[in-house]
Amino acid sequence: MNRSVSGAIVAACAVLLSGCAHSPESIAANDPFEPMNRAVYKFDQRVDRSVVVPLAGIYFYYLPPPVHHGIHNVFTNLDLPVTFANDVLQLRPVAAVSALSRFVLNSSLGLGGLVDLATPAGIPYKPSDFGETLGRYGVPEGPFLVLPIIGPDPPRDLAGDAVDVAMHPLFWLPPGAPFYEHALVSTAIHAGAPFEAHATHIVLRQELEKGSVDPYVTMRSIYRQLRDEDINGGVPDSKSNPPMPK
Repeated sequence: MNRSVSGAIVAACAVLLSGCAHSPESIAANDPFEPMNRAVYKFDQRVDRSVVVPLAGIYFYYLPPPVHHGIHNVFTNLDLPVTFANDVLQLRPVAAVSALSRFVLNSSLGLGGLVDLATPAGIPYKPSDFGETLGRYGVPEGPFLVLPIIGPDPPRDLAGDAVDVAMHPLFWLPPGAPFYEHALVSTAIHAGAPFEAHATHIVLRQELEKGSVDPYVTMRSIYRQLRDEDINGGVPDSKSNPPMPK
């Protein structure tokens, strides 16, 4: 097992190094793997057009609203323990209490999260993840990275995703299940929660990119702006996003 893991890590590093670029623009944008990232970005666009958008169309237009609203509510509710844990780690007691209250209310009176009673009760949904937690503690984004299917996910956020999967309560249930089953179930729930938002924003993102000279740069900028907003209220991370030279 250790040899397999080591081999996978070495292979991944080789792929990353093969995509390195040392142009002034890529270095200034903290994007040393830009050629590889652009290729993966184009692949992800094709997947969005051929798979995600059609699935989103079925999801939104063919399923009755109560059904897809219920699915959304269940996925969102299942991810709340991860949000609560990260709010605690970020020393945000008000947000942590809000996440816990939302989870308790929707899990009990909301039929296991199927019905969202928390939002009408004035308890909004504000997700939090371990990549955000790392950012709040000053961990830089690292070199920009775009992954197949997943999309933009720099090292800090990629590491955060792995921790979030391990923190998910379903990762530990049932106790006797093999590790890979825990990981698959937890990953599916964690990835399913933001699917609706991802599908909803595809069209908006595509419209923004249509008016751009370089859609890839626009995507990278939008991703970083959204993460900066999550982590520190919109203030750019100077360690991860150095200013472009004048």
